[in-house]
Amino acid sequence: MGKIQNQIFSSYLRNPVLYDELFDKTGEIKDIYSRLFELYGGHTIKEYVKLNDKAKSSFFNQGITFQVYGEKESTEKIFPFDLFPRIIAPEEWEIIERGAIQRSRALNLFLWDIYHEKKIIKQGIVPLELISSSANYLNQMVDLDPPGGIYNHISGTDIIKHNDGNYYVLEDNIRCPSGVSYVICNRTALKRALFGVFNHYRTHSVTNYAENLLDLLETVKPKGVDIPNVVVLTPGMYNSAFYEHSYLAKTMGVELVEGRDLFVENDFVYMKTTHGPEKIDVIYRRVDDVFIDPLEFRADSALGVPGLFAAYKKGNVTLANAPGTGVADDKAIYTYMPDIIKYYLDEDPILNNVHTYHCSKPDELKYVLEHINELVIKPVDEAGGYGISIGNRLSKEEIEEVKLQVKANPRKYVAQPIMSLSVHPTYIDDTESFEQRHVDLRTFTIMGRDRDFVLKGGLTRVALKKGNLIVNSSQGGGSKDTWVLKS
Repeated sequence: MGKIQNQIFSSYLRNPVLYDELFDKTGEIKDIYSRLFELYGGHTIKEYVKLNDKAKSSFFNQGITFQVYGEKESTEKIFPFDLFPRIIAPEEWEIIERGAIQRSRALNLFLWDIYHEKKIIKQGIVPLELISSSANYLNQMVDLDPPGGIYNHISGTDIIKHNDGNYYVLEDNIRCPSGVSYVICNRTALKRALFGVFNHYRTHSVTNYAENLLDLLETVKPKGVDIPNVVVLTPGMYNSAFYEHSYLAKTMGVELVEGRDLFVENDFVYMKTTHGPEKIDVIYRRVDDVFIDPLEFRADSALGVPGLFAAYKKGNVTLANAPGTGVADDKAIYTYMPDIIKYYLDEDPILNNVHTYHCSKPDELKYVLEHINELVIKPVDEAGGYGISIGNRLSKEEIEEVKLQVKANPRKYVAQPIMSLSVHPTYIDDTESFEQRHVDLRTFTIMGRDRDFVLKGGLTRVALKKGNLIVNSSQGGGSKDTWVLKS
């Protein structure tokens, strides 16, 4: 390990074993970061602390928070944000963008197929039991045609850079992928604190997400509708991503509604207003499938709208994302993504998967149980980093406990090698210094009837705890602004 001589980076310890995004293998600053390194290095730690506090105040004043759910209670926190941005070169971004679009298109075709002809199952490429045993497969969606033929209108693809310098997909998120509002707010906070620094780079904008989201949602409007009325449906202010729901509604210029604000009459959806009922055509829902309609799914749900699914079946309203998309972001389905891409698109994956063992396969289960200390064990249906076990961090007792959990329900678990996520200089409050921290990247892809859009600058998530590989905010992670440079 070696120290770097440069004002605020003077105490930065570079571990050459890890892939550092700022430094090359010889310890030299990469060209793409050289100007940024100089600009930041011109500040003292004292000055940087003030700038960092300014950014925190920006988040606090905007109410940018999230909920962390514990065993007994939930806690609302200001979203941790690091002022030192991540930079992605145009040629690298081109690969990421094409890969994200490829996966989104393949997953959409897969969803259409498994709810219609089921050709991929009949041809033995994806096993029937994997689909039928998924908690997120909805029989109610069989033979139902979503407006515009789109299921996963919004996709979040989680990508890592490994020690070999290549990008890999960790997982696909197509139920209700969250985090895009933080991408935009990170950019706003950084520009306010360090506008002069930002102007030294030609960086793609991230503030055009909402307008593209609205435009593409309008392309999947129900038949017979000229100018669709769009709303964002939220579970309410106590949801962990409520800030994002309200932010997106505001920036799209549409109403933010809860289930109690809507009603169904004659299989059409209406919003209650002071001027009387107003017909709704497209609902960007941030409410899980089982809660959207108490007449069709969970009868005890107070979050949904009675009769909403009947209106959807009649084609009178568009739901984004479509109900039942969760079957495709099951981590067990992820293991078949190379086959799914090849089957529907006749292409090789642009972004490779991390090698994954599915514990429902006896030979793979045997390997996982014998090598837990070398693997990351993940439940197939959880999100937010919950339920993950990293083998080399477990005690002997904990390993035995994980073995029992996996053996009790093999279908619920997958395992992956412990990948070495790339690291990035990150300011740590406790030490008032920059330290290496592991990062990943969530990209956001929107699909419409006739075009796709990938936000040029995803959410770089940071594992703020030293050595931690779990970057989710719910597990104590933070984020960085992500600069995708123009060619």
